[in-house]
Amino acid sequence: MIDLVVAAAAVGFWVLVYAFCRLLTRPASPAAAPATMELGAESPALVSLLVNRWSLTEDAAESTLLDLAARRFFELRQPGDDPMRTTVHLSARPPASSDLAAYESQVLERIRGLSVDGVVPITALTFRNAAESARWNKRLRQAVLAEARAAGLSRRRISKTMSTLLSVLAAGVGVVVGFAALRYGFGKPEDDQPPAFAFGFFTFAVLSTLGARSLGERDTPAGRAAASRWLGVRDWLRGHDQFASLPPAAVAVWDRYLAYGAAVGVTRLASAVLDLEMGDKRLVWSSFGGTWHRVRVRYPRFWPRYGRPLPHLLLRAAAYLLAGGLILRLFGALDYFAAPAVLLLALGAYVLIRSLLDLAFTREITGEVLWRESWKSKKQSDDSYVTWLFHLAVDDGSGDRTTAWGLPAAVGSGVRDGDTVTITVRPWSRRIVKIVTVGHGRSREIVDTVTEEETGSLSLTMMPAVATPLFSDETVAQVVGRAVVSAPLPLGLQYNAADTGKPMVLVQSLSGLPGKVAWRANQRGAEVPGGAFVAGDRAAFRRGETTYVVTLMGEGRAGRPHLPWLVAQAR
Repeated sequence: MIDLVVAAAAVGFWVLVYAFCRLLTRPASPAAAPATMELGAESPALVSLLVNRWSLTEDAAESTLLDLAARRFFELRQPGDDPMRTTVHLSARPPASSDLAAYESQVLERIRGLSVDGVVPITALTFRNAAESARWNKRLRQAVLAEARAAGLSRRRISKTMSTLLSVLAAGVGVVVGFAALRYGFGKPEDDQPPAFAFGFFTFAVLSTLGARSLGERDTPAGRAAASRWLGVRDWLRGHDQFASLPPAAVAVWDRYLAYGAAVGVTRLASAVLDLEMGDKRLVWSSFGGTWHRVRVRYPRFWPRYGRPLPHLLLRAAAYLLAGGLILRLFGALDYFAAPAVLLLALGAYVLIRSLLDLAFTREITGEVLWRESWKSKKQSDDSYVTWLFHLAVDDGSGDRTTAWGLPAAVGSGVRDGDTVTITVRPWSRRIVKIVTVGHGRSREIVDTVTEEETGSLSLTMMPAVATPLFSDETVAQVVGRAVVSAPLPLGLQYNAADTGKPMVLVQSLSGLPGKVAWRANQRGAEVPGGAFVAGDRAAFRRGETTYVVTLMGEGRAGRPHLPWLVAQAR
């Protein structure tokens, strides 16, 4: 028994060292700097890593797509009120792509590869094969992490030095375990048993593999400073509720602000429309509490008590107690069986006491349903399967992390994502015993989240069409070299070719805070008389408190040399 105790103590010591290493290397949670609208030099993908405690989410790819649109590699056009109908149009004369980061080139290559005649619907960018999606997103995340490490913003959570130290300790533990096995009697020539060194080698292999396993990224001093600054930008964006309701096509006006908003997780509508992977049930949007935020959800699968009814837990406790009592009664004189028997008795008593306390201290929680999915099923007589236990994730507003509850099928079969519910739960077993729907909500599915009625009203409110056209059809026709017809859009006023109907020029107007941000974002390029700025296919100018943005589109880009003249003709 002494040999076994020494071996167990050696393994326990290694586990304690490993746990201390994990505790020591937890990613930091920097405090937000004062709210600011000043953007930094980091790309949106890097910002997504920094503000999510050095953990990459789907925001990295989505914000990169918006950033490429803001940098004129392609255009995002919304023909009507529904953002789901947004299309991506590749630029005929895109900027040089030689300076793009690897992950930016990867996003651009996917869009180019899927486009037909330079156009691809935004909804066609999702993956249809889970394995392909996993490979593509893994490559993108690796590229983002490589750039973050090169910039000194991130590093391996378990460093090579720490991993080597854990391997050396694991080797020492393996020697102790092997020696204990030899002393215990294994490895004798006359025994048909595995040699003692096999136990030591197996212990070393398991512990060293565990110590070398990647645990992700962690902070650096430079990374913490950058994260704090970007959290200040996030607070500034969150202070304006309308920002969360901007569609992807609003990048034409909001420029890189929309991309960075997606990176820090405040562009609820744009992020709901964009999808470059299969979706993540562990990071879900919630509006509970009046503001949109994302909640990380954990789904327990290996807890013996999880979602179990009281009779099952009591039966399990009785089985532990009975097994421990029988072992003591039959083999109590043998030291080898004493420890397992005591362990079973202690486990049975623990399960019994916690089950009774769980019954006595039920509590009620009110929150928004984030995710509901089938977990455990049973086979029917006709060989079909029916679910008897669901995972139900609920955001009660207490934090940005939660653990899903076990929902019996008979208790809450009619609950949908987005509903506000009051649940009666048993905290220890995490079982829902009663659920009452307080209010019906929209499904978290994109098709339900982004309705034409709602997005239309939001777009018209946030980006009103130009009441009095700045330019006549004849004036625009002189610039693009062909007859055009104006048509109002939720995003402004669009001039289309009279013969083909293709868009040629888009004019947008914004007032208030959106107008100020749009003016700040578009103050670049050459300044022309009248206080206007012209950069490539786009021009921006102010009239009173209103910002106007003029963008040449498609074949209308042929009029680029005449864009300063067009701005000068504004009424």
